[in-house]
Amino acid sequence: MNIPSKYNSKEVEGKWYDYWMKHNYFHSEVDEREPYTIVIPPPNVTGVLHMGHMLNNTIQDVLIRRARLQGKNACWVPGTDHASIATEAKVVAKLKEQGIDKNDLTREEFLAHAWEWKHEYGGIILDQLKKLGASCDWERTAFTMDPALSESVIKVFVDLYNKGLIYRGYRMVNWDPEAKTTLSDEEVIYEERQGNLYYLQYDIVGSDEKVTIATTRPETILGDTAICINPNDERFTHLKGKKAIVPLCNREIPIIEDEYVDVEFGTGCLKVTPAHDENDKVLGDKHKLEVIDIFNEDASLNSFGLHYEGKDRFVVRKEITKELEEKGYLVKTEVHMNKVGTSERTKAVIEPRLSDQWFLKMEELVKPAIEAVLGEDREVKLFPRKFENTYRHWMENIRDWNISRQLWWGQQIPAFYYGDGKEDFVVAENIEEAIKLAQEKTGNSSLSASDLKQDPDALDTWFSSWLWPMSVFDGIRNPENEEIKYYYPTNDLVTGPDILFFWVARMIIAGYEYKDARPFENVYLTGLVRDKQRRKMSKSLGNSPDALKLIEDFGADGVRVGLLLSSAAGNDLLFDEDLCQQGKGFANKIWNTFRLIKGWEVDENLPQPETAKIGLAWYESKFNKVLLEIEDHFSKYRLSDALMAIYKLITDDFSSWLLEIVKPGYQQPIDAKTYKAVIEVLENNLKVLHPFMPFLTEEIWQHITERTPEDALIIAKYPVVGEVNEGDIESITLLASFARAQEIISGIRTVRKEKNISFKDEIELFEINSTGRTNYWNSVICKLGNVSKIENVSDKVEGAASFRVKSNEYFVPISLDTIDVEAEIEKLNAELKRAEGFLTGIQKKLSNERFVSNAPEQVITLERKKESDTLAKIETIKASLASLQ
Repeated sequence: MNIPSKYNSKEVEGKWYDYWMKHNYFHSEVDEREPYTIVIPPPNVTGVLHMGHMLNNTIQDVLIRRARLQGKNACWVPGTDHASIATEAKVVAKLKEQGIDKNDLTREEFLAHAWEWKHEYGGIILDQLKKLGASCDWERTAFTMDPALSESVIKVFVDLYNKGLIYRGYRMVNWDPEAKTTLSDEEVIYEERQGNLYYLQYDIVGSDEKVTIATTRPETILGDTAICINPNDERFTHLKGKKAIVPLCNREIPIIEDEYVDVEFGTGCLKVTPAHDENDKVLGDKHKLEVIDIFNEDASLNSFGLHYEGKDRFVVRKEITKELEEKGYLVKTEVHMNKVGTSERTKAVIEPRLSDQWFLKMEELVKPAIEAVLGEDREVKLFPRKFENTYRHWMENIRDWNISRQLWWGQQIPAFYYGDGKEDFVVAENIEEAIKLAQEKTGNSSLSASDLKQDPDALDTWFSSWLWPMSVFDGIRNPENEEIKYYYPTNDLVTGPDILFFWVARMIIAGYEYKDARPFENVYLTGLVRDKQRRKMSKSLGNSPDALKLIEDFGADGVRVGLLLSSAAGNDLLFDEDLCQQGKGFANKIWNTFRLIKGWEVDENLPQPETAKIGLAWYESKFNKVLLEIEDHFSKYRLSDALMAIYKLITDDFSSWLLEIVKPGYQQPIDAKTYKAVIEVLENNLKVLHPFMPFLTEEIWQHITERTPEDALIIAKYPVVGEVNEGDIESITLLASFARAQEIISGIRTVRKEKNISFKDEIELFEINSTGRTNYWNSVICKLGNVSKIENVSDKVEGAASFRVKSNEYFVPISLDTIDVEAEIEKLNAELKRAEGFLTGIQKKLSNERFVSNAPEQVITLERKKESDTLAKIETIKASLASLQ
């Protein structure tokens, strides 16, 4: 078989991915084997591959490929999330480009455009994952709005409603004015921003007196319905029971008392705007205040906004401040740092808004999920454990989940209204069931579909994805089907800590509610991918490389290695393209090592040399020891450490030591027994490396010999620790004795380098203090050091270079015939010059009376020792030079 001189990832990757797909290696069906299941964190259908996806999916692919090699029934379910807010925004923007306004369309017409968009762009990210080598079961590809998954979502909504856990309530919610929908508390990101504190004067009715309040949002005065003072604040006792006049709109509002007011903040007086602040709403309810909503759904001002109607809230803030100042209402402004809530999806500043919404009661639902992660049994384990504290904080302070969204793209809430009253609705899985329930509730058997109107809102996207590990196996609609019983609970979940609550916690909640079992056993939380300046990678900063370009430049295997070598669980990855270059270099080194082995001529009649026999025995022990280390790393989800262990095994132990030990002499053949053993060793190396570098390893595997599809590396048998293992006395002795032999060989090589002795020239080696040491490795030392003999002596060897290994001293006799005299003289003269310069510096310091009299005694002692050591070194160098003259 012709082996190319260079490894070409561009040719190799497509070839083997197509081969794997053709032979259906990624597909899983229920059988008698132990299942190993991963469900992909479904990326947004709007998404394209970025560095976070690359890291997350590489880790999943490593886990699934390793399980496949271990003989497990590996099932990795891929799919995408419909991402209500992001997708609807994309579709609206596309329609706008075509001159179409969403508001001019019916829901059905809009959804037709949305599905068209999904079919055109929705599969991009999954196709890109294939470039990375992701071995997903593509036949199982799911989408959170597939009919079966949507049916599951609706079924769960109805069930939770019937259990009394879902209710409709008029609440203050987080409103995204750009997406024009409500958000849950968890979808609001709070940012510290610099703004202003505006001090405004309100006239007191029937008096020349004024009262001053401080606000960060002067535009909201138009919705004020009270001024509040603390009843214990003596400064304002005289205002009790009076009324104030709202500036500009001249509306009279009561002055109320409540201990809620912080007497230390601002002026001690508080403006109350129940429609636009959650705390103000509580005050408003308590004191039965009027509620005036001044905003439209896009956060522009409505008719209550006077002459500012139709203008954006931030434009109004500037303009109303100017007007208030001109009319004498603005006393002063101060710079003020404020926490501002922003939408996770659109980045728009959130507006608190009163609205009828659907909520899910969480207090009881979370209890099994808290116990699962934080209980003694730790049924669900987080890696690393530091995230348990974050989990605890969220779960123990949970609030009811706002699950309705004012969107069309998503599962429509299955509530059907038959009247104008707030309670005039029924909840059902379909219209037929709704008609039946409505007839029963009203006693009106003539009610028909035309009399019912379905709630226009859609469900929160997370209300779909929290069912993901169950719904992808149809475990909600058909809870006893063979797939859900076989594949659930899944094994590992790999995701980012930023969605620990959004998704991970909610899946655990749903798992215990609907299967009375955890959805997965282990949660591996990756770090965030950051640039060299520790900044989070993002489109806005322009610091995120093109993932596909990286694969093109460095190969998928190179990128995978580059990402994983610096990706400890839970720790942020400081990404540098040099890491990918390192991965590419590793691939090239392995390829060249393989070509070296395949280039050896094999002689069936040659006996196996002793050096090869003992070298292979050592490598078996070393491989088993590293295999145990790899197993330990995987059990703790230290994939970076596992890869580094394999990296060192292949680059150091295999390429630099074993192959040097067994390789034949120049232009000499290798014996068949050794060659066969080296190939077996190579194959085992490829097996442990395959999960990390699937393309390169499959290419080499297929080049080693002709293989059938049944013999492909992707389904080969993963190595298991053999008879010789880490705890075996023989193995420990063998590894320790070779470590000593390595030091001896390194010492010989250092002498050769320092004394300019060509490796072509044989040398002798003498050893003192070898009592009790076996000569087991002498043949290897002789081969790798080009040593003609190793002899024990009782005393030092004169005229020889020496080195130590632990308590043993070794001597290499130096002959003028074996060294490059001119090069050695030049080197010794350079060393002499450095030593004499160093000595001058020390003696200058010691001749300085101020230094000697002021320095601590131990410092003087150390300097005098440096002086004597340097003098001895100079004498040694001069003696060496004299011997060369």
